[in-house]
Amino acid sequence: MTSIGILGTGRVGTNLAGKLAQAGHHVTLGRRSPKDETTAPAEDTGPRICFADQRTTARTADIVINATPGDSSLNRLTDLRTELAGKILVDVSNATRDADDGLPGDLVYPGSSLAEQLQAALPDTRVVKTLNTMLFMVMTAPETLATAPTVYVSGNDEDAKKTVTGLLGDLGWQSAWIEDLGNITTARATEAMILVVPHVLRRHGFKPFAVSLAR
Repeated sequence: MTSIGILGTGRVGTNLAGKLAQAGHHVTLGRRSPKDETTAPAEDTGPRICFADQRTTARTADIVINATPGDSSLNRLTDLRTELAGKILVDVSNATRDADDGLPGDLVYPGSSLAEQLQAALPDTRVVKTLNTMLFMVMTAPETLATAPTVYVSGNDEDAKKTVTGLLGDLGWQSAWIEDLGNITTARATEAMILVVPHVLRRHGFKPFAVSLAR
C-alpha cells in the first residue's frame, strides 16, 4: 500500500482517488483550504480516502498527484516546494487558457510544458507527466473504450517512471497501452495534444475518448 496525495478535488482528483483507494492505496485528497466544501463527503468516495489541506497532503504522502487547474498549478506547487522535496509528483494537468465557450484554448507554455516548468521550479522533486491526453473518466477505465487507448509517460527519473507505471496498472492500464516517451521535455508533445480536445468535444459532445497511437 502506498500513501498517495492528490492535489485538487474536482472530477479528475476524485475519480483518481476512488480507483486508487479500491486498489488498496491510502489516498488523501488535498483541498485548497480546510473550508473548501466542493468535494463529496468521505463516505461517498471510499473508506481509504481522507481529506486535508494541500500543504498537509503534499507533506504526508509518498506520491503526489497534481490534479489542480493547469493554468495555476505552477504557482500553487512552487509554494509547496519544501513539502514536495524528495517526492514523486505525477502531473496529469494541462495548462491552457479557456476559450470563449469555456473549453481549452491556447497553451499557457507554448514551446515548453507545465511538466517542464514544474520540474525546473521543483528540482528536488521527480516529476512524471501522464494521463493528460484523455477525458477524465478514461483515466480509471481505459478498458471501456472500443479501441485500445494509449497513455504516455514523460520524466527524467527512470525509477520514478517505473513507480508511476505501476500505479497506471492499478488504474487498469495494460503494459501494452503504456508509451514511455523519454525525458520531461517530451511532455510538451503530449500537452500540445490538448489542442485537439475542444474540437472533438464541440462536434461529438462529452463522450469518453483518448488521443492514442494506432499500430
